Amino acid sequence: MLSEFVMRFSPVALSVGLLVATMASSGQGQRPDDQVNPQSVALLRAGEARLAAADYPGATDLLETALAVDPRNRAAYSVLGRVALAQKLPGKAIRFYNEALGLEPNDAVALAGQGEAFVARGAVARAQANLTKVRALCKGACPEATRLSAAIAKGPPPAAVTAATPAPATSPAPVRQ
Repeated sequence: MLSEFVMRFSPVALSVGLLVATMASSGQGQRPDDQVNPQSVALLRAGEARLAAADYPGATDLLETALAVDPRNRAAYSVLGRVALAQKLPGKAIRFYNEALGLEPNDAVALAGQGEAFVARGAVARAQANLTKVRALCKGACPEATRLSAAIAKGPPPAAVTAATPAPATSPAPVRQ
């Protein structure tokens, strides 16, 4: 009875096994950066143009579409990080740069951008660590290292005063009768 079961279902098991192996070997995780989908690259370029025009929602839409077309488009994550920094959203920028660094840990552009976002959040020591990595990756003059070094030297932006910030304590004026 067992041998009949094995003979009856082993071709199905073999087919399923081959299908799974084929899908795993042709997955997007195997594709090198120089083979990013051309449509995704075109969307990236259009997103960069929208960023340059300060159209942040338009840039975000195009860049997210570029990533939907090809999630391995690491440059799209970095440009989304720049969009977030331009909108003064350093936490969001750090997340986008983390995505780019997840695809390529030695991406000097993503490391420098992440470092700038760290400075914007006040994490200057973490930005300095990124600068050290960027300098190790660049053998000569490196615009990423120069940009990050300037951001570190400038320091974090001053804390914004918001409506949630309590007013300074003052004693009430004496009441005269």
